[in-house]
Amino acid sequence: MINRICQLANEIEDSIFLFGARQTGKSTTLRHQFPNEIYFDLLNTEVRNRFERRPALLYETLKDKPSGTLVIIDEIPEVPILLNEVHRLISEKNLRFILCGSSARKLKRKSTNTLGGRAFPVYFFPLVSAEVHDFDLDHALNYGMLPSHYLAKSPKRRLSAYVNVYLKEEIKEESLVRNLNAFQRFLEVAAIRNGEIINNKNIAQECGVSATTVSAYFDILEDTLIGYRIPAYGKVVQRRLVHAPKFYFFDVGVVNHLLNRSELKRGTPEYGHAFEHLVIQELIAYNRYTHQNEALSYWRSYTGIEVDVIIGDARVAIEIKSADEVLPKHLKGLKAFGEEHPNSRRIIVSNDIFSRNIGNIECLYVKDFFKLLWEHNFDQ
Repeated sequence: MINRICQLANEIEDSIFLFGARQTGKSTTLRHQFPNEIYFDLLNTEVRNRFERRPALLYETLKDKPSGTLVIIDEIPEVPILLNEVHRLISEKNLRFILCGSSARKLKRKSTNTLGGRAFPVYFFPLVSAEVHDFDLDHALNYGMLPSHYLAKSPKRRLSAYVNVYLKEEIKEESLVRNLNAFQRFLEVAAIRNGEIINNKNIAQECGVSATTVSAYFDILEDTLIGYRIPAYGKVVQRRLVHAPKFYFFDVGVVNHLLNRSELKRGTPEYGHAFEHLVIQELIAYNRYTHQNEALSYWRSYTGIEVDVIIGDARVAIEIKSADEVLPKHLKGLKAFGEEHPNSRRIIVSNDIFSRNIGNIECLYVKDFFKLLWEHNFDQ
């Protein structure tokens, strides 16, 4: 059993919505961290059917429980009307809930009771390096960090089933899009453009839909936690800046499958793209799990000078390179950013095993950087 960094007991002074893409390990973690609490699994057909017929059954079952009792409802989007009963139990009986689901989109679409601020969202992510004994960087780059994929003996088969069943069938079942063929093409194009600046008009031409539809498709991927748009850093000092966002899927293994990309070789562009994606994936999880909640963005001038990640208001700038040796050419973006933001901390993360300072830029081997993050020394 992998001990997850996200310790939910620290999050539940009040009730919470626990959101995360499927197979990130939410249900396993809930059962591991709360083995003795009241637990309703709405993927259990009998339980779901009973609550669909009589939602008030939840209130009747729990109304006599002591104040402060913790109740877990897994896959709450399956029976969203139960949130009315949850609301009653929180208000009248002072019970606490963990309400788990793969996304909030189904709840939003059905205009369900969102509990009026009585439950706040907590997000769950694929594995991070600190959770894995003897973390294998290249294995993660090839197969991603979903527990069932990273730990599997046959991760390719697992990835295929995940993408074909979850990314496609779940979208179909929820009737989120009318033209499934166009959406499938969009998924492939989004994978090709993973980590690149979004141009809705160009993507629309490739998919045969409107730019408005492409924007709506990206909304679907974000709402179902399948991906994230990373905004551009917008504070202009000297250089004119690009303002369009970038997009990253939530797990590098999913992108590899969509692109039929496997056995990535160091030194290739594909390896470099996956390397950048994995580091950003780790940073997103770190930012949420540690409640830093600082904005993550990227910086790019109209002349093409770029820094991959900006944290907060230029507090930290991070360039990501898969090179085995950091060379002066790799530092161009950080140096340019430093000219405009001299008080920023500047870091280049790479496969160069010799962590050191190059002038006022920190050169960190990727595993040293991950260790710095999760040992909570990153902000020192």
